[in-house]
Amino acid sequence: MNYGIFIGGSWIDTSEKIEVFNKYTKELLGTVGKPNKQQVEEAVQNNKEAFKRVKLTPHQRSEILARMADKLKEHKEELALLLTRETGNTIRESLAEIDRCVFTFTACSEEAKRIVGEMLPIQGMKGYENKFGYTVRVPVGVVCAITPFNGPLNLASHKVAPAIAAGNTVILKPAPTTSLSAVRFVELLMESGLPAGYLNLIFGDADVGTWLLQNPLINFYSFTGSPEVGKKIKQETGLRRVALELGNNSATIVCSDADVDLAAELCARKAVWKAGQVCISVQRVYVHESILEGFINKAKEIMESLKVGNPEDMETDVGLMHTPEAADRIEQWIQEAVDNGAEVVSGYRRNDSQFYPTILTNVKPDMKVVCKEIFAPVLSIIPFQKLEEVVHWVNDSEYGLQAGVFTNDIYTAHYLTEVIEVGGVNINETSNWRADIIPYGGVKNSGIGREGPRYSIEEMSEIKVITYSLKLPR
Repeated sequence: MNYGIFIGGSWIDTSEKIEVFNKYTKELLGTVGKPNKQQVEEAVQNNKEAFKRVKLTPHQRSEILARMADKLKEHKEELALLLTRETGNTIRESLAEIDRCVFTFTACSEEAKRIVGEMLPIQGMKGYENKFGYTVRVPVGVVCAITPFNGPLNLASHKVAPAIAAGNTVILKPAPTTSLSAVRFVELLMESGLPAGYLNLIFGDADVGTWLLQNPLINFYSFTGSPEVGKKIKQETGLRRVALELGNNSATIVCSDADVDLAAELCARKAVWKAGQVCISVQRVYVHESILEGFINKAKEIMESLKVGNPEDMETDVGLMHTPEAADRIEQWIQEAVDNGAEVVSGYRRNDSQFYPTILTNVKPDMKVVCKEIFAPVLSIIPFQKLEEVVHWVNDSEYGLQAGVFTNDIYTAHYLTEVIEVGGVNINETSNWRADIIPYGGVKNSGIGREGPRYSIEEMSEIKVITYSLKLPR
């Protein structure tokens, strides 16, 4: 599998290549092209020209997106296997990711047919009885979608599908290490009837990203990744709009009246989904001291029952860290915590890029395993006595994406939803739960804007006001 870059419906060769490897076997899967600055500019220019030249009706957009959903279902096993080899995620995780892509394209297909504005009550203002007005939503133009390695097709779907539904053209830049799945994604969309120029595909690292940020023809940037890069995007895009989904050190609170076994099992399993490399992965769990021992025992039992191994094996529960360097970082963070008094309840083992599910206790708020985004299958369990103190600990963070709460008391649930400073609170679920139609996003350094078909379409469209002056009978 060897490709260049995709511009205007054609594959174009480049002088530089990016190699993509199987994360488990280390074998070369294929190569893609790394463009120079001129080629990046040509790709964006082509997007702009297509936006001006080819106007798809809402019905046409809907049909293309619906056909893409069918294509994804038809190629589900092929795409999942490619995802697993590129990312190191387990095959079951990859199959679930394709299912989410199918749903997102289906939802965007439906939303494309019902993008509406509203009537404006101008005539209710004195002196404007002869005025009539309404709003419509219009596409912003060229959307730049920049996606990470951990959920490459799901996150591409959440950016590309609503952009097309709103009538925009898109330039997609995936993470270099997961480029081949993006190739198949683009090929299937073209097979679904998307006009040439509506979706261009380029690859590369920071230099290519910088060229995209500097290009004045791009009207909107949708990015998922680190807060550091998100801040750079915000600073360099000026008055142009952005949607940024950044990091988190997700907290889940388990109250004294919770179902302990259920909470412990969900927290343990959702701390290791995609090897913990999910921005809402369960990282720190605050457990009421009256149920602490039972929670730790159950979480340990679940963690130690999980199989770590070949991600293509349907029996494997925990895949790989994205790179050996990422596993090195986690080892250092945990050792630093242990040196300062933290205790390892389970795990803290690795095999190259494979990191075994790990539980820590006796951690402190300023330890990196608690206050930074760990992005690994590591769970820190922290006891609490009073709700007020746990709220302070949860909110004492630069992040604020999602949180989980386990309680059977409606008053406690309502109180915590009001005072926890995050974009979403899941009651009787962990932080690591998301329905793809909800407005998903965070506060603080977790980002700005919201994803989810209808909400992304709103982000990627502009409100235009239309008014009429009417003749009134004398």
